[in-house]
Amino acid sequence: MPAKQDKSESGVNRKMSLAAPLTLCVTALSSLCALAADTFPSKPLRIIAPEAGGNADTVARLIANGLSRSLGQNVVVENRGGNAVIGGQVLASSQPDGYTLLAGSTVWILPLIQKNVPFDPMRDFAPVTLATRTPMVLAVNPSSPATTVKELIALAKAKPGALSYGAASIGSTNHLAAELFKSMAQVNVVFVPYKGIALAVNDLISDRLQMMFPAASTGMPHAKSGRLRVLAVSTENPSPLAPGLPTVASSGLPGFEAAFLTGMLVRAKTPPALVQRLSGEISRVITDNEVKGRLFAIGIEAVGNTPADLAQIMKVEIAKWGKVIRDAGIQPH
Repeated sequence: MPAKQDKSESGVNRKMSLAAPLTLCVTALSSLCALAADTFPSKPLRIIAPEAGGNADTVARLIANGLSRSLGQNVVVENRGGNAVIGGQVLASSQPDGYTLLAGSTVWILPLIQKNVPFDPMRDFAPVTLATRTPMVLAVNPSSPATTVKELIALAKAKPGALSYGAASIGSTNHLAAELFKSMAQVNVVFVPYKGIALAVNDLISDRLQMMFPAASTGMPHAKSGRLRVLAVSTENPSPLAPGLPTVASSGLPGFEAAFLTGMLVRAKTPPALVQRLSGEISRVITDNEVKGRLFAIGIEAVGNTPADLAQIMKVEIAKWGKVIRDAGIQPH
């Protein structure tokens, strides 16, 4: 008479039988992802960038040139002007295969400042690497009595609503940096929107504005010529692009940090092995000494980090700027 099988043993066998196909599927999927990464790329890639001539476009073209050499495939930069929503739409509608990338400047906060954004950056995009960081400087007119950040804060508190600042547009990085300054310093400084940052800088030089946060590459040459006075740099740490300047954070506003960021993104659900490979390749390109030198010459710091690093930066940026936008009463437009 055959021995009676123990029920617990039978249950374990059934679970093992059910688990075996699942294990095979996971193994097969992992193998396919690895194979995709090994054979990638088998056709040209494209990098979606804003209008030609801007910082993100410059970064995208340097990355494209380097990737073309390292990957052995053409990498084309497609300019999608107008606003960042257009480029984001292109990426959101692309296949999650790593062949379409977006050079996005703070694209992750678009839903906070614009209405009806047809994608969710955190849901629809996968971070690859933070390519670059462009510091800003806190600048005033040379005739201002403020020679330090603390003196500027004291001046603004003594004359609430009497000082004004300019920025490129509502929700621009210059605008949000100034609103962060106002919030942290608890001062009332009036915002004057401009169609372009150059117009705002001209009015600061002409003393029609009292302060602003231009890019260091814009503010430092005017400071050297005596047309502006720069008080501090906006980044967390001192920047070689603004030599000798303290940070805003170390000058009276601990925790202050703001910069133009250009992140490289792909479509969500792109195989992780491909994302990691693209991250490594782009980081190698962007931190190449020649590329770093070319970026430095136009006021941009090369970064290059991991997908996890950029994901964390995006989360922090959304939380920080979301609070600034709410506190300032900025409405999506």
